[in-house]
Amino acid sequence: MADGGSSEREEDSPRGRLIVVSNRIPKGNDVPAGGLVHAIDDALRRTGGLWIGAGEPTDEAGSELTKIGDGAYERHTFAITHEEHDRYYLGYSNAVLWPLFHHRSDLLRIYERDFEAYVQVNRRVARAIARIAEPDDLIWIQDYHFLMVAHELRALGVANRVGLFLHIPFPTASEVMALPQVAMLPAWVAAHDVFGVQTRRDVGSVREVLREDPKCQILNDGTWVREGRVFSVLAFPIGIDAESFARDAQNASLPRLTLQGNAPLLLGVDRLDYSKGLVDRFEAFGQYLEHRDPDSPKPTFLQIAPTSRGDVDAYRDIREKLDQTAGAINGRHSELDWTPLRYVNRHVDRTVIAGLYRRADVCLVTPLADGMNLVAKEFVAAQDHEDPGVLVLSHFAGAAEQFQQALMVNPFDHHAFALAIDRALRMPLEERRERHAALRENVFTETIGWWTDAFLARLARAPRALDQIMRSI
Repeated sequence: MADGGSSEREEDSPRGRLIVVSNRIPKGNDVPAGGLVHAIDDALRRTGGLWIGAGEPTDEAGSELTKIGDGAYERHTFAITHEEHDRYYLGYSNAVLWPLFHHRSDLLRIYERDFEAYVQVNRRVARAIARIAEPDDLIWIQDYHFLMVAHELRALGVANRVGLFLHIPFPTASEVMALPQVAMLPAWVAAHDVFGVQTRRDVGSVREVLREDPKCQILNDGTWVREGRVFSVLAFPIGIDAESFARDAQNASLPRLTLQGNAPLLLGVDRLDYSKGLVDRFEAFGQYLEHRDPDSPKPTFLQIAPTSRGDVDAYRDIREKLDQTAGAINGRHSELDWTPLRYVNRHVDRTVIAGLYRRADVCLVTPLADGMNLVAKEFVAAQDHEDPGVLVLSHFAGAAEQFQQALMVNPFDHHAFALAIDRALRMPLEERRERHAALRENVFTETIGWWTDAFLARLARAPRALDQIMRSI
């Protein structure tokens, strides 16, 4: 469960609107089913309010929001220039914060102008919110693109309850020293009433960083105070719309896979990203093939990994390495009627993936670092509980805290990983059922709706500014 506790009584809740800020926002009339976008849409339909996201890059960025949708709630975009997209988004957000927060300080690309663009965009978003926010509105910020927005809001005198949910991991105190703005980070965190993360491990990392700041003090109830502001750092593990995804998987029509008879299917579904551990996954599968019983069924490993941020150097490098590794494994182990590793480097429709989850005998979810990894939860939801497949899960996925019944692996240990693949393929039905039942209970209980309600209920209970001052005396 989330550290935030249970929901409060309706009469105690603020009656204002909900203002959500995210980098991506649905631009058309249709909101995609499932996932974070669906959850935000549902929350806004219930509360009313505004959803603010980035517009398409332009030559000039004005300060006003642009309305792009109306109805139960409003949708607006903030302006961003082409240069800001390069520096704020591709630069500071995804070439500094993303690798740092995924424990890859060696991949940082630090340029002062990128941080200046990050400040500029966060400040523009804060000013836009300040112009429209009413006293009882809740402000809910999504992810690492907007770590400074709350701090800028406080500088403008905005006293609303403000929460941020970080969808990615949080770096340790030693790792965060690679950030040139490390001295500013505690103030960014403290500007929120609730700073939400995926796991208890992430809560521990945030606390490590805050303890290094002489202005931060932890109170007896686990909340923090910094310069008179009381704030909380709490874990809210995100979920999925399990019922909907299970229906999609059951009703999906599968493409022709041309597998050998009833040969096992192993499946991986990831964005093409160095944090996902795809090269290690390929090499572990290669080790499994080296030692498999020649008379056993010939499994096929299907890895779907569409390119993301292909214009960042680190992503071009991982794509080249995967191409080389997949070619080497297939060259060594393929037969005239069997290609053991199929690597698809393009988008595959969500409904097709749902059907593949249900068909798969084993799902490999083995990131080197991940906030949660909802692939693990989608696979569990999609499976036939009478004859379920096996989830092989990395210790470094956020889902590992909830999914101890999966086959846990260290993705860096290719030999042990290969043994886990072999065990998954040989696992008897009764053990598969027992493991899946425990995983399924979590997936269908702590859903995306549960996550949304838990976070917003905790944010709504945050003390107001005057209460905070009195509490900290």
